[in-house]
Amino acid sequence: MVSDEAVGASLWAMLANCCRWIKTPLCPCGQTEMNKNDICLLLGATGVGKTLLLKRLQRFSIHGFDELGAPPSTLPTVGTNLIDINLRRRKKVTLRELGGCMGPIWPSYYPDASSLIFMVDSSNISQVSSSCIQLLTVLAAEPLHGVSVLLIFNKRDMSCLMSLIEMKSLFRLEDIIASASQPITTLELSASTGQGLQEVLNWLESVTVK
Repeated sequence: MVSDEAVGASLWAMLANCCRWIKTPLCPCGQTEMNKNDICLLLGATGVGKTLLLKRLQRFSIHGFDELGAPPSTLPTVGTNLIDINLRRRKKVTLRELGGCMGPIWPSYYPDASSLIFMVDSSNISQVSSSCIQLLTVLAAEPLHGVSVLLIFNKRDMSCLMSLIEMKSLFRLEDIIASASQPITTLELSASTGQGLQEVLNWLESVTVK
């Protein structure tokens, strides 16, 4: 008799293949093969604000801060979202968000990544430990050794927050940076208000090759 764990693993593997190579509702890009842009993976737990960041970056890169507008509504991502962002000096990068619920199949996307953004919900203190473990697992993956990493502490506009110094201490950030094989940059962000969006674009420009 096949165990529930084996069935679950098989279903996740099938979902990974569908999202990556076949046009399905879970893969809104509708592409059967990847484009030639640098690919930046956007990872983090469910609810940290990945989809909102994706939408805000796309609008900000085109219209700037003055026309950013109110934050759009979002839903938890089941699958993957893709956007292309045009940078300065004719650079272009593809941002690929992977849903937090897809954690078991994130590794299938690692070989395509040239950079990585990992988001943490800084308003959810109870989630910090699990996010730390999740980040350590991602950084330990062989295909991601040496890629540039941007660690974003999102929702800095919300009240009752720890300071960034306290958050980094709880996150054991100094230990993570010291042991990681990747260069890690940290950033405070509010995807809702737009604080930090320009810094994200600046980082993308600095790590994008072409």
